Amino acid sequence: MKEISTRLLSWASILDAKAEAQARTTSTMPFVFPHVALMPDAHLGLGATVGSVIPTLGAVMPAAVGVDIGCGMIAVRTQFRLEDATGEARELRVLREQIERAIPVSAGAHNNRIVATAEPRVAELEALAEEAGFDPGQALGRWREQLGTLGSGNHFIEVSVDESDRLWLFLHSGSRGVGNRIAQRHIKVAQRAMATWWIELPDPDLAYLVEGTPEFDRYIAELRWAQHYALLNREEMMDRVARQFGDWMGAPVIEEERINCHHNFTQKETHWGKSVWLSRKGAISARAGELGLIPGSMGTASYVVEGLGNAAALHSSPHGAGREYSRSAARKTFTHEQLREAMAGIEYRDTDAFLDEIPAAYKPIDQIMADAADLVTIRHRLRQIVNVKGD
Repeated sequence: MKEISTRLLSWASILDAKAEAQARTTSTMPFVFPHVALMPDAHLGLGATVGSVIPTLGAVMPAAVGVDIGCGMIAVRTQFRLEDATGEARELRVLREQIERAIPVSAGAHNNRIVATAEPRVAELEALAEEAGFDPGQALGRWREQLGTLGSGNHFIEVSVDESDRLWLFLHSGSRGVGNRIAQRHIKVAQRAMATWWIELPDPDLAYLVEGTPEFDRYIAELRWAQHYALLNREEMMDRVARQFGDWMGAPVIEEERINCHHNFTQKETHWGKSVWLSRKGAISARAGELGLIPGSMGTASYVVEGLGNAAALHSSPHGAGREYSRSAARKTFTHEQLREAMAGIEYRDTDAFLDEIPAAYKPIDQIMADAADLVTIRHRLRQIVNVKGD
């Protein structure tokens, strides 16, 4: 851990100057207490650095929570072993295509109808929205049809194998279009509030909402709904993946373990003797004994971890590898052939649409885990045999 300032601590051994400067700026906000914690995967973001943990007193900055509210990961350990999936009759390509048929992928993708497994989840979300006093359809009309869809970018579905050759199902996604629309709207509400109160900010994306105001209460209510939407979205997709995987294996999946965690969210927590709003933007909760998931990039390892409850890190850990190259820079730097080399031995959809997701565009996941040694312990190391992404 490095103390960049009394209000900024960093666990990132790889940190570019722009990301550090952005984090310094965030740490100067007067309601930050006691300090901002930068995770090993920290990199430049909107307003606040991705991979930052930000405790605040009496205020929340919507952009510092993240625009994909509730984005996170879910993993299931199955009863199957690698040898069960690699017989002569097994074709991983068939499994990948089955998953892609069962789960709409790519930006804007939606289900043509609400399937039986999604119906009770949609009903639950409708009831929660009514209780919260808002209509999510005003943010996105197709929010119901998007439940159980993957999206694009760094979101993925994978079949992986651990150090004992046990097979896992693993996926990463968020609150889809509806969470993004909710976040963007409240960022603008906060920015208008700053203008109304004549408050000058070092960055307009650090605009904040003050606890006790109607605007704050409305944001928290809708944010909690979007966080739950993201969680149920992952649950719905995982149920579909498990069903497809079981069909492909010829026997139903027996879930020996299921872990589901957010990495873009805020909630009330107590740290250093005070009740704060703790915003984890690209970070997961890592209280002592708490299980979490840290994926690498496509083509590199992912980890199942157990939190150590590091107080200085505000009981948090990294959420992934963290980008070293922007998407545009990655497309200019790397080639389709390099992507193929990086994905050797993994069943995936071979297209240059994923060039900006090449593993080399990210920080080395092994270095991230080394930096996180006092934040989490590693329970399992996973390597992919199947990767599904949306373009």
